[in-house]
Amino acid sequence: MPTLSTVNQFTAKQPAFTPAAIRALIFNEHSNGLAKSGAIVRIGRRVLIDNEKFFVWVESQNKQVA
Repeated sequence: MPTLSTVNQFTAKQPAFTPAAIRALIFNEHSNGLAKSGAIVRIGRRVLIDNEKFFVWVESQNKQVA
């Protein structure tokens, strides 16, 4: 079962990410590949982050630059 967090819960546990930065990533999820990764889960109006998939996506971003 995936661990899902709201933006505020996620940023409280991961201080390297600010709420504004995460919201910007979510806003641009279709252009940055975040939507394709499956890291963003929507239930009605609520937006949740799948923690494991998010960090897999972060790693993939790191590999693209290198």
